[in-house]
Amino acid sequence: MATTPTVALLGTGIMGSGMARSMLRAGLPLRVWNRTTAKARPLADEGAVVAETPAEAARGADIVVTMLQDTVAVEAAMAADDGAGHAARDGTIWIQSSTVGVDGAARLAALAVRCALVYVDAPVLGTREPAEKGALTVLASGPAEAREPCTPVFDAIGNRTLWLGPAGNGSRLKMVVNSWVLALAEATAEAIALAEGLRLDPRLFLDTIAGTGTDSPYAHTKGEAILARRFDPSFPLRGAEKDARLILEAAADAGVDMGLTAAAQRHLARALELGHGDDDMAAVYLVHRRE
Repeated sequence: MATTPTVALLGTGIMGSGMARSMLRAGLPLRVWNRTTAKARPLADEGAVVAETPAEAARGADIVVTMLQDTVAVEAAMAADDGAGHAARDGTIWIQSSTVGVDGAARLAALAVRCALVYVDAPVLGTREPAEKGALTVLASGPAEAREPCTPVFDAIGNRTLWLGPAGNGSRLKMVVNSWVLALAEATAEAIALAEGLRLDPRLFLDTIAGTGTDSPYAHTKGEAILARRFDPSFPLRGAEKDARLILEAAADAGVDMGLTAAAQRHLARALELGHGDDDMAAVYLVHRRE
């Protein structure tokens, strides 16, 4: 593989577009594909080649990166008749960064074997802004021989990479971390709703925890969004609800009771029904205090 690998990125949504710009700033030759081509076209002005199909993007690439909504979308992009798995050379590295859960990661690892690709399970931690700044945390897992070739990509999109052993461990840790993120977002929404219900200024909650042992920057980020009723998506609610379901599936298989995540999933599902799927996950607050 060349020192500077040619990368094919499949998926240019909120996270994928930010990752693409970070790769371009790092000087990586980049081809991009998105199911809705119009969402990928702005990247052409920044130096990316926009492909019409996943196969076109992957043909001749050294590394294929997937950042798509779920397991089904990744499988379609890789295994369909025009999928990247049919066009990539044998031995091409496949960095799978979508959040697909434990079972999804196993399914995709099996697909990589069928396509003769080297599978690196590498979901990321972070939202829109870290993706745009190249400041994600990469939870990488896969064969040791893939580490060096993946380094230019991981250095471009993140400021921290954790190598966690065999493929699949990255997705396992992503479930653990996301369970904490969901709990924080849900707890912040409930606390603000309770303050309002008790006829208090809800900002008192954020002011009171500030600088204490119970403080959390994430509580302030989501809390300020709730107070301003501004739910521009950093972590879209529909994605948070999907992740909650994946966590619950993994926990059930592991024999772990996840009551907090179960409650968060129910509230997120209700917010989804109310039409807030494209809003930030902080809009779960609206289930607690509808206006």
